[in-house]
Amino acid sequence: MKGKFVSILSLGLALTAGKITAQEQTSNNQKMEWFQDAKLGIFIHWGIYSVDGISESWAFFNNYINHENYMKQLNGFSASQYKPAEWVNLIKDSGAKYAVITTKHHDGVSLWDSKAEKATTIPKNSLAKKDVLSPFISELKKSGLKTGLYYSLPDWSHPYYDVNTRTKKRYDIKSDFNRWQNFINYYQNQLTELSSQYKPDLLWFDGDWEHTSDEWQAPKTLENLRKFNPNIIINSRLNHHGDYETPEQGIPVIKPQSEYWELCYTMNDAWGYQPFDQNYKTSNMMVRTLADVISMGGNLLLDIGPKADGTIPEKQVEILKSLARWTSKNSDAIYGTRSGLPFENYKGKSAFSKDGKKLFIYLEEAKDFTKIYGLSSITTSAKILGDSNGKVDFKTDNNGNLTLNFSNVKFDKDVTVVELGFNEKIKFNPTVKKENYTLNQILEIKNTKSATYEIAEQLHGGNNIFNNSGLTNDGQEMKILKTTKTNPEIFSWISKHSEALFGTEKGLPNGHFPGNTALSKDRQTLYLFVEGTPTGPIALKGIKNGIARIRIVGEGSIIPHKVYNKLYWSEIPGIIYIDVPKERLDKNMTVIAVLLDKPIELYREKVGAIENNL
Repeated sequence: MKGKFVSILSLGLALTAGKITAQEQTSNNQKMEWFQDAKLGIFIHWGIYSVDGISESWAFFNNYINHENYMKQLNGFSASQYKPAEWVNLIKDSGAKYAVITTKHHDGVSLWDSKAEKATTIPKNSLAKKDVLSPFISELKKSGLKTGLYYSLPDWSHPYYDVNTRTKKRYDIKSDFNRWQNFINYYQNQLTELSSQYKPDLLWFDGDWEHTSDEWQAPKTLENLRKFNPNIIINSRLNHHGDYETPEQGIPVIKPQSEYWELCYTMNDAWGYQPFDQNYKTSNMMVRTLADVISMGGNLLLDIGPKADGTIPEKQVEILKSLARWTSKNSDAIYGTRSGLPFENYKGKSAFSKDGKKLFIYLEEAKDFTKIYGLSSITTSAKILGDSNGKVDFKTDNNGNLTLNFSNVKFDKDVTVVELGFNEKIKFNPTVKKENYTLNQILEIKNTKSATYEIAEQLHGGNNIFNNSGLTNDGQEMKILKTTKTNPEIFSWISKHSEALFGTEKGLPNGHFPGNTALSKDRQTLYLFVEGTPTGPIALKGIKNGIARIRIVGEGSIIPHKVYNKLYWSEIPGIIYIDVPKERLDKNMTVIAVLLDKPIELYREKVGAIENNL
């Protein structure tokens, strides 16, 4: 009897624990909903580093400039043209739903009038002689946007902090723990000020790598923050105590494991204002990056770096206005969406509506058709967002493979969005069944674009239909069997592009390129099959290799490429953008050969915080 009672009691406790866990999960989901729905936020790095236009904090930490001279920038930080209402209007118009501003970077300079012990602040210590944080937060809250505050845990200028520069420490915590405790009191007092004065929706920590959770007293920090706002959202940079992942600079190749995540990303190579850094990504690249992030279910936190007088650089304004154009046109396909179809089902970018009854397809090129595989639900409608005259015809085969044909479509200059409607929450089969055409069947397809697409699909999947077919590596003297039904245009395309077809093998896994690919036998040449007319340079992610050269297959043109966001001290590859001249595009399908410095190596690891800035 006693054993039975113990068993019943144990079962009851287990059920109660399970119920509490479920309640906590529900509460967390509710707390995170606005964040997950937002999709776009604006990061603002503003501080004294904008005076000379040098790296924020890192300039003196790395001994590029001594600390005394770095801090002299306080005398030039005027904020004389600072108009916080204009900032907020620009941010809101861009389509962002929240903003995150640097209240204090690693240099320890606070934008607000902090009363914490030995704090260095803009109101007390700079030329501006005013609190520049409060008016911005006030305008932000009036606008209805969510408030995010960046706060650096390290303070390399504060006398109570142990680290000063890369080569210099003030003291060892173990030998002077009281001094460290004074620093803990300092930073937690600052967080109390920020929480009580500004009531943020989100706190964005940085620099946690310098100390352990115990040393930061992170649990106590979280407990204090939740006293002011039980629903405060914290990023992952409080020694992993936070609510969401924050990959930095490197666009993830594969979707992060966390349900909630945000890519923090610069427009050029710098976070704060640097006048000589003109390595800006184009507006087209930024819109496509946003679509990429949305398709993986994340948010884009896009950075701006105002000047010391409070004005925002023209190039940054231009990019924000380009985002405004696209987000206002395609709002239904942005806010509240969830990550889209697996790569096996659609080789491109896509997202589901929150109720799962709509599927959004993001097209980065103008083309006649696209294909989606393995849908178990019936498509009831299809349209182009923002283009009432565009026509989308759709047809599904017995395997649930859907073909979308486009006509009279005014393709967007950046990303065209197709909205597909369903009567139920969309179901799809990740195990795709495709018709494997023989070469003879492909040669008899009347539509050459459809035929070249099928060739690319077969090659990408590792089914090389040209093996033992009579194809030659240069496309000359081919012995491929022709019949009276052979489409001569297809035959000609095969001859022209034989290099990419002869003996090539299975293409890249998901995430690296939004389309079909193939690899040479030695895995040192990557072939990209480019459909239609791209709106901008085609993009490759997660390629560790150096690029020897890139050319257009079948006609010999060497074409340029540029790598963005490659940090020389990091193993994370940059994103490769390849310019394909429109006048050199093949009317049926263009093939690009990327010659690598050695057999291909792919980066598919997690992209995290950058803990270095040499």
